[in-house]
Amino acid sequence: MMLGAAIFGGSHNNSATAIWEAGVGLETEIAQLRRGDLDALSTLLTRYQNRLYRYLLRMVRQPAEAEDLFQQTWLRVAEKIHNYDQNRNFDAWLFTLARNLAIDHLRRLRPESLDEPVGDHAGGESAAARLVSRETPALDRVLARERTSRLADAMETLPVIQREVLTLRFEEELKLEEIAEILGAPLSTVKTRLRRALDRLRGNLESQFPGENWQ
Repeated sequence: MMLGAAIFGGSHNNSATAIWEAGVGLETEIAQLRRGDLDALSTLLTRYQNRLYRYLLRMVRQPAEAEDLFQQTWLRVAEKIHNYDQNRNFDAWLFTLARNLAIDHLRRLRPESLDEPVGDHAGGESAAARLVSRETPALDRVLARERTSRLADAMETLPVIQREVLTLRFEEELKLEEIAEILGAPLSTVKTRLRRALDRLRGNLESQFPGENWQ
């Protein structure tokens, strides 16, 4: 299995019908919110809460900070929904709002360069590892989860900009074009950043766990 697909277990298979229905539901919720229906905001929050919080946690690495940014993002959505261009991809628009808040937060509190590696995280188990299910699995799932935990820990040592592009591509399963829109960067830059992130992640894993296949 390729490293990129292995990071979060690969992509999910959804039927064309389910995707279509989800798209129709999303359009309805956005239209309701634009009319001032705050119940639609709650519905949208529920729809995106796991994905958006997970992305923010990858960015800032602190649950309390991620939760605060999550709430700020939805306040920003409520404020700016009338400016949302319905021809745009809503996922990309939403994650752009979240990213801008996260980057401002990181630059304000931790002004180190966002493209520098992160030091060892404190507190034992990583925040990313805590997102993994606590249920008792069979042996093969234990081994798979151990590998996933190693990947998650290795990701936390990457620079923010590399950790971000891996999360958006393999965890959020966004297209490269959508990632480019979120980052406000050319597609070629996204491809380069993704390749370098995978190379650095693989190098970190091979140095920490020699003898294992991380291709």
